[in-house]
Amino acid sequence: MSTETASGGFALHTESMTGLHWLGVATAVVSGVIHLWLAVSFIGESLGLGIGFLVAGVGFLAGSAAVLFDYRRRAFYALGIPFTLGQIVIWLAVTPADEYLSPIAVTDKLAQVILVVVLVVLFRRAS
Repeated sequence: MSTETASGGFALHTESMTGLHWLGVATAVVSGVIHLWLAVSFIGESLGLGIGFLVAGVGFLAGSAAVLFDYRRRAFYALGIPFTLGQIVIWLAVTPADEYLSPIAVTDKLAQVILVVVLVVLFRRAS
C-alpha cells in the first residue's frame, strides 16, 4: 500500500477506486473548495471563523488526497465520518436559520450528507 514510487516520488493509486470512491472524493472536494472560499471571505471579518473554514477546507482536501494516493484509506473513512458530521453540527449551531437555504449552504450540506453516507459504506466494505 505504499504510495512512494521507485524514484522517491508519490503516485496516485486510483486503479482500485470504484464509482463510490470517486463520488466521495468529488463531494469532499466540493465541500473543501467551498470552505476555502468561505475562509477567504471571512478572514477579514472574523479571524477565528476564517481559520475554522481554512482548517475544514484543508481537512476535506487532505482526506481526498489520502484516498487518491491510497494512503490508509480505511482510517480516513473512519476519521472522515465524525469530521464531516461535526461540520454539519457546527453549521447548524452557528448559522442563522434564515441562511440555511442559501445556495452555498445547500450545496455544501448536500455534499457533506452524501459524503457521510459514502464514507460509512466504504468503511463497512473495507472491514
